[in-house]
Amino acid sequence: MSKGGFLTTHVLDTARGVPAAGLRIDLYRLEAGERRALASMKTNADGRTDSPILPAGQFATGLYELEFHAGDYLRAQGFEAAPPLFLDVVPIRFGINDASAHYHVPLLLSPYGYSTYRGS
Repeated sequence: MSKGGFLTTHVLDTARGVPAAGLRIDLYRLEAGERRALASMKTNADGRTDSPILPAGQFATGLYELEFHAGDYLRAQGFEAAPPLFLDVVPIRFGINDASAHYHVPLLLSPYGYSTYRGS
């Protein structure tokens, strides 16, 4: 583990042109075929979490997965579509290979698509 690295996100609702406030995000660590829950948070009014999803004291190299609960968020915003929604839970699996770095995994979300990248 390292005191330098940490993990953050930012979720933007590109269909409405606003930050995605109130969207639940779960973080898992994947190792030896197991998936271990590490954190669960909701985005604030700016579409960010109030603290790092994985803070410096818990940050380590390895394979992780973020689950963005897009379906719950979209329904809460009044999006109506015949069930099931096209997007419900959006998983993003990624690796951390530098325990001293800041990893930022943003999500650009709409009811029918999403995009992500390693941000700064």
